[in-house]
Amino acid sequence: MKVEFDSDGVELVGNLYLPQGQDPAPGVVVAGTWTSVKEMMADRYAERLAARGYAALSFDFTGFGESAGEPRDVESPRRKVRDIHNAVSFLAGHSAVDAARLGALGICAAAMYMSDNTAHDARVKSLALVAPWLHDAAICEQAYGGAEAVAAKIELGERARSRFDQTGEIDYVPVVSATDERAAMPYDIDFYLDPARGGIPAWPNRFAVMSWVDWLTFDSIALAPKISQPTLLVHSEQAAIPEGARRFHAGLAGPKDIFWTEGTQFDFYDQEPQVTVAVDTVAAHFGRTL
Repeated sequence: MKVEFDSDGVELVGNLYLPQGQDPAPGVVVAGTWTSVKEMMADRYAERLAARGYAALSFDFTGFGESAGEPRDVESPRRKVRDIHNAVSFLAGHSAVDAARLGALGICAAAMYMSDNTAHDARVKSLALVAPWLHDAAICEQAYGGAEAVAAKIELGERARSRFDQTGEIDYVPVVSATDERAAMPYDIDFYLDPARGGIPAWPNRFAVMSWVDWLTFDSIALAPKISQPTLLVHSEQAAIPEGARRFHAGLAGPKDIFWTEGTQFDFYDQEPQVTVAVDTVAAHFGRTL
């Protein structure tokens, strides 16, 4: 069912999937890749979790999709972590949810944001990360072509942010493009470009250039020692930056597990068997820890 909730004065829109015949149920907040809207992958995982007994909430972050907030389509880790914190508050206050049994599921980039909130939010009792994108400065250099390339992107972002501060105008480039080298991901990625997969009308395929600053300076690996809640990672050597997953897992302070399977990064968003394998593994983890 469609829900709305407040996040620091901004109205966010989400979908709450409730299990049959279980009231109150353990609750899970679900979020997906950077720039994504809930319909791209978070809804899919939330609906599957509800079928396995969990009240699962997917939602659009501030400035994305159906949610309010300006500026639009800016990837702000700090803002997204606050939105997750407020989504946990919404779940905790819902009559169909057991506030003492709350979990968090992050897919790809949301792994960083869910981890950040979990490190500082004792209400979250269990964490699961699917195909997690987990980076620090060293991993960003590996992923984005070296220290000079990262520095150039940060400089681009700083100029775009300065322009926004002075004029209110936002510099956008595509998130994904096979032809535009300015794109955040200048590759032919079928998931994002195929309307039958992630290239849906609700997702405008635009990246605010000023987002580079906060994205590339976010250190998620440093969060791991602050997380004492039971944590599961589901990943593949063929998916994005498995080194980040290994380093994050090694640093976790609490009970931890890492499940290695097969598949590319994008397979975990909407393809079988990867989605079912991930959901089953995550549901079993929450079953043990919530």
